[in-house]
Amino acid sequence: MANSPSDASRRRGPSTATVLKLFVPSLIGVLIFFVPMTLGGKTTIPLDHMVTGARSLLGEGSGLYALALIVAGALYPLVKGSWRRSMTERVFTVLKLAGVAAAVMALTGWGPGFLHEPDMLPFLFDKLVIPVGLIVPIGAIFLALLISFGLLELIGVLVQPVMRPVWRTPGRSAIDAVASFVGSYSIGLLITNRVYQAGQYSAREAAIIATGFSTVSATFMIIVAKTLELMEIWNLYFWLTLAITFTVTAITVRIPPLSSMDDSKRDGEPEAVPGRRLATAWRTGLEVAERAPSLSSSVALNFREGLLMAISILPSIMSVGLAGLLLAKYTPLFEWLGWAFYPFVAIWGLDEAAALAQASAAGLAEMFLPALLMGDAGLVARFAAGVVSVSSVLFFSASIPCILSTSIPLSVGRIVVVWFLRVALSLLLAVPAGYLVQALAA
Repeated sequence: MANSPSDASRRRGPSTATVLKLFVPSLIGVLIFFVPMTLGGKTTIPLDHMVTGARSLLGEGSGLYALALIVAGALYPLVKGSWRRSMTERVFTVLKLAGVAAAVMALTGWGPGFLHEPDMLPFLFDKLVIPVGLIVPIGAIFLALLISFGLLELIGVLVQPVMRPVWRTPGRSAIDAVASFVGSYSIGLLITNRVYQAGQYSAREAAIIATGFSTVSATFMIIVAKTLELMEIWNLYFWLTLAITFTVTAITVRIPPLSSMDDSKRDGEPEAVPGRRLATAWRTGLEVAERAPSLSSSVALNFREGLLMAISILPSIMSVGLAGLLLAKYTPLFEWLGWAFYPFVAIWGLDEAAALAQASAAGLAEMFLPALLMGDAGLVARFAAGVVSVSSVLFFSASIPCILSTSIPLSVGRIVVVWFLRVALSLLLAVPAGYLVQALAA
């Protein structure tokens, strides 16, 4: 029997064009998202430099740009009719409309004085809304280079032996985790949502990644460390926080609600034959590169997805985020909630156990609050607060609205349960880690 053309092409090996299609866009994507460079005295990834440059070019117009996205996001569910789907959709449509009012107040200075204190509307609008409004669409353009030409699949097969047994996710999820840590949780969620919609993640895998890997970036960790005066022990803080964050994720994937979610998917990752992992990874990456769409269509699709995510996130950040900050500052809600975490701190005999537990609870409103509230505490408590700020992953001022704007089937109730588990486990690990750091720093 004559050999088929595909058999002959397999023997000849991949064409130069296919190899270049795999490597050139992927390497540019890696450069944009993962390789820090110094410009104007600032060292960060090129994507962050682009966002900074875009904001500088816009100048005062950056606020109007953000307001335009917020208005578009509030009108979108009304125009599309999606507000009719469920009670959750109706509630969030109302919250998005409230977000427009909050954004107008932030931009004009109109409204009650207490809303314009530095840690309220100005913080939300300047530190969260404008940067997220820029980084998501700009990042989406370059995301096509990273996820559309085979790199995701190639790396996924290589790291399967680590990702599957430890975190019960496909190897390709390692890209999501790294993208969040060196770039932004919004970029990590954008990748996760695109892969989930393509049927390559199950609902459980997408939920694990969204609630366990999509944490704040390493650059924002520097802000936390500076606030808590931990820069002198930056390397210890960074690596221990990284270890605790992903250790907590490895535990939460094994208990409800994540462990009970649907784990079916249309297009799973290929399993490598023992001893043939490198060859399988290489072949898989090339196959994806060969059938990948054109760069222009990939960029257009990802930009559209990024813009839709941005307009979905921003109104919610303004309304839900503001509500969370007001509750944290003017009500005892998070103080009461903090007592639920007290046993996880008190078990280690820490003098500031109650203050740390209550500060950690406030992180549900905004991840930066534990750092702000524990700035004057002792080293162990400050270190633990810095870890919990990052390892809790979920907070109402930004990451939770981000998750709710994706297709990932996570309700607010499930998200809050996962947050509670993450904070409790993080405190259990972060306090002894703080004692270790204190001993090493002595």
